[in-house]
Amino acid sequence: MLDREGFRPNVGIILLNANNKVWWGKRAREHSWQFPQGGIKHGETPEQAMYRELLEETGLQREHVKVVGRTRDWLRYEVPSNYIKREIRGHYRGQKQIWFLLRMIGRDSDFNLRSTNNPEFDAWRWHEYWVPLDVVIEFKRDVYFKALNELSRFLDPPPQREVLFFPKRRANYRRKKPAVSVDKRMVGSAGIDEEKHQE
Repeated sequence: MLDREGFRPNVGIILLNANNKVWWGKRAREHSWQFPQGGIKHGETPEQAMYRELLEETGLQREHVKVVGRTRDWLRYEVPSNYIKREIRGHYRGQKQIWFLLRMIGRDSDFNLRSTNNPEFDAWRWHEYWVPLDVVIEFKRDVYFKALNELSRFLDPPPQREVLFFPKRRANYRRKKPAVSVDKRMVGSAGIDEEKHQE
């Protein structure tokens, strides 16, 4: 389902714990990290799609989270042509997203990355609010920045933004890595899932 400009309606999820750290997922069989996201199906509202994607990608139920806020309008990003299936090039341009900020009220043990037959993530960790955007795939960096920036207004006090995170990678910048929860049964070789960027 595309709009007239070739963007697919989509939701993004920023999930906070009690310490205002964000849930950061490692894509299955890849070496990239991102927030949960997914397409809005025909007849769904953005909020309905958000709860469905939350369950499919993290295993969390509605009762495990509380909605803190959402972006006012759609945030868009274009997908480079080499990530788009050949048969829809010229029609599909990218995603337009409503982003939700959620507060985790369940426990870490409530996460289940294998809640579907095609898991999106095979590891996760809690990260400082301003995640290092240089590890996000390049064409998503701007929309991540916009979503984090807009939704930070719901936090009191707003999280402080670090200087070295966007848009250029600093070779001498090293950040201590948080603990990672890994489902070892799902870890495989790295690869690019072109179709996922259309979901």
